Amino acid sequence: MANPTATFETTKGNFDVELYLEEMPITAGNFLSLAESGFYDGLHFHRVIKDFMIQFGCPFSKDPQSPRAGTGGPPHGKIQDEFTTKFSNEPGTLSMANTGQPNSGGSQFFINTVHNSFLDWFSPGQSRHPVFGKVISGMDVVKAIGTTQTLQDRPVVPVQVKRVVVHR
Repeated sequence: MANPTATFETTKGNFDVELYLEEMPITAGNFLSLAESGFYDGLHFHRVIKDFMIQFGCPFSKDPQSPRAGTGGPPHGKIQDEFTTKFSNEPGTLSMANTGQPNSGGSQFFINTVHNSFLDWFSPGQSRHPVFGKVISGMDVVKAIGTTQTLQDRPVVPVQVKRVVVHR
């Protein structure tokens, strides 16, 4: 059975992702559940760092100017870290964000815009971010988001995800 995909409809254009549900059932399943419930619809990219990544999924980012954007998680709480398959944080991959503490991921994730192997859960160091999907079309849109003008890592002109549509 093919992996599910999802379309992100954003104010900068659309992009599609493949989700590694078979290999990463906890993390990809969490994303799918949130996306299908409409949780991500109307949220904004709250953290954009050029030549690094774009971050999304905080419920407080519905208001792109909220000082709490980047601090929230899903209504069901945190998920267990899924350190199973060794997918590297390559350009275009989706990776679970966390607080730096074990089992602290939830709704926030980031899309790598460059190869960030130092974030691989299987690399030496403190950062441990499991990859659970990848961009399969529209990487130009991801790059456009990743190069938008920012102030303190927040887009000056907000970039909204109007909705996420899951395809199973």
